Amino acid sequence: MKKLFMLALLAFASGMALAADNYAVVFKGQGNYADVRDFIRMGIESEGLVINNVGHIADMLERTGKDLGATRKVYEYGEQFEFCSSTLSRAMMEADPHAIALCPFIISVYQMPGDKTVYVSYRKPVQTKNTKLKKVLADIEKLQVKIIKGAIE
Repeated sequence: MKKLFMLALLAFASGMALAADNYAVVFKGQGNYADVRDFIRMGIESEGLVINNVGHIADMLERTGKDLGATRKVYEYGEQFEFCSSTLSRAMMEADPHAIALCPFIISVYQMPGDKTVYVSYRKPVQTKNTKLKKVLADIEKLQVKIIKGAIE
């Protein structure tokens, strides 16, 4: 509860973070989509982390939508960066080996049609009673917020 309050306070203070129901933290940025995307990439790499995969989500939805008969364009642009931190991932899985399901970490960057806002989001950390895991998840979240804020501020 304390963590949720701190996130809400951070969102209010920065004026940029939004809650997407109960599953994601969403930041709003202005500017060119490609610039924000590149700043996210550089932010991840500047932390000494390797991007495992870039998911081209908007392209996939556009491509498969035609086969499904869908006509609504969900995103103008949309990509996900998957990455891990060997230190944080190890600590997370040592705290709970089942936390393998929480890896890799993902930061999404996207823009909706007709909207000049560039959104950047990540999954909210899971709720757990495991104090060691809770601490590592807070550290992972701090890392994601640092990368995002560096890209949009």
